[in-house]
Amino acid sequence: MRNSDEAKAATSPVQSVDRAITVLELLAREGEAGITDIAAELGVHKSTASRLVTALEMRNMVEQLGERGKYAIGFGIVRLAGAATGRMDLAKLGNQTCQTLADALGETVNIAVADGDVAINISQAFGSAAVTAQNWTGRRTPLHATSSGKVLLAHMDDETRDPLLSRELEACTPATTVLPRELRGELARIVEDGYAASFEEYEVGMHAVAVPVYGAEGDVIAALSASGPAYRLSRERIDQLIRPMAEAAEELSGQLGHFPT
Repeated sequence: MRNSDEAKAATSPVQSVDRAITVLELLAREGEAGITDIAAELGVHKSTASRLVTALEMRNMVEQLGERGKYAIGFGIVRLAGAATGRMDLAKLGNQTCQTLADALGETVNIAVADGDVAINISQAFGSAAVTAQNWTGRRTPLHATSSGKVLLAHMDDETRDPLLSRELEACTPATTVLPRELRGELARIVEDGYAASFEEYEVGMHAVAVPVYGAEGDVIAALSASGPAYRLSRERIDQLIRPMAEAAEELSGQLGHFPT
């Protein structure tokens, strides 16, 4: 009975994960290693090490170096690291972009990313004309009722977006678009026009405009928005803000590794 328990423990998911991390750490440290070296590092038989490395190779976490039987870190790890770094860079670089743009426009500027069925604000700066210093950082807002959210929705793939638009949407104000069919038409225009606007759709008395921010792979990873009271941020003024906002978003996208073709 004891031997059976030990066998189960030796192949437990937690131990397998621990061993996989150990393999990746070994390859990161040494640059490359063979099955014999990996088995010695793990303290297991070579057949066990081989099965583990094969599983990692199938997920592109490691790759074999030609015919030499050596393994190295694979592209899958690079992709994961790049995604994490990009998210951290977005928050760090976004703070500077928000402040520069807020100073130029005089309005409150935010950067938001999609988080499931909501948008979450990760950066914010206040302009000189901001009436109140309302903190939006970390706040979750509905995708369909905000300018940032509509930019993010407009650039989602159908598989991600369709479930979000499969039901009637919440009316945050009397101006909120709640019919998915109508919203889909607006989203198509947003992609074509390059920006989204919200006129008292999330909060009565507040207007906003947002433009997309692109990542290194060419996909929209965030939205850059400016918001303010309706009496000051009129439709005509929003038209004037689109160009400087698009330029700021393009600069930020370039800093994140996006180079338009």
